[in-house]
Amino acid sequence: MKAIRFHEFGGSEVLRHEDVDRPVPGPGQVLVRVAATSFNPVDDHIRAGALAQMLPVTLPYVPGIDLAGTVAASGAGVTGFRAGDRVVAMLPLDSAGGAAEYALAPAESLAPAPRTIPLADAAALPLTGLAAWQTVFELAELKPGQSVLVNGAGGAVGSLVVQLAVDAGAHVTAVDAPRHADRLRGYGAHRVVGPLDLAEGPAAVGGPFQAVVNHVRVSPEKLAQLTDYVADGGVAASTAGPIPEAPARGVRSAGLWVRSDGAQLGELAAKVEAGTLRLHVAARRPVAELAAVHEDAAAGRLPGKTVLTVA
Repeated sequence: MKAIRFHEFGGSEVLRHEDVDRPVPGPGQVLVRVAATSFNPVDDHIRAGALAQMLPVTLPYVPGIDLAGTVAASGAGVTGFRAGDRVVAMLPLDSAGGAAEYALAPAESLAPAPRTIPLADAAALPLTGLAAWQTVFELAELKPGQSVLVNGAGGAVGSLVVQLAVDAGAHVTAVDAPRHADRLRGYGAHRVVGPLDLAEGPAAVGGPFQAVVNHVRVSPEKLAQLTDYVADGGVAASTAGPIPEAPARGVRSAGLWVRSDGAQLGELAAKVEAGTLRLHVAARRPVAELAAVHEDAAAGRLPGKTVLTVA
């Protein structure tokens, strides 16, 4: 079968499209015929070796953490999935494998793919969806009626955070560039504003808020300013560096290291199927162009969430 692999860490040039043996599922594993994977920023960090100490990987490595496809075979002890089932999964970061014609997935990471969207587009859901779910319900612990500021709301994770928070009954202020405004209003955001002018303070955007969710990489000084946007007793959750706590006001801070969870992914897929959660796929490209996608990401040229289809 064909797969994209890298044999050493480095720039996008280390990614090779080559022939490899088709994997065989072991106990607790499912072999999936891949319809698509997607690009996530962490893919770039893994390829460059930036996470090598924190996240050791075995070389050669097949990237592609997101997976959408159909079940081809199952290993011993696997129940609940049959050949031909449409599935999605977030694969283990240390082994991944989605950028190939076939990939192995731990059975507990799999969930039924939503049937109301193209199977390839479902590859945009796993990592970003789980990051959003775990931010909203585990880190921020959002409750109906609470107020939340989502900074970077137009991005892949931020868009899903907005929708999950709205669906949970929260009052959402979405912050991003004007080009995202109509889409964010369509998601149900109660207020949509342009990039924050931190010098103006939280009152300028209706704050402070019971939860602040940040997806924008800024300096430590600006992250510290975001603490002022959190109401007394509230929480600051960030995927882009830690927002300092304010113990005197009861403000706590939480960071995310997203984990695979088939049950949570199943809840997300069900929301997509029901139309209460929408995926924004900005581009679809063949997996053979993965090196070019990495180049475009490094140069800031990716238009947004990019799905990589596997022929």
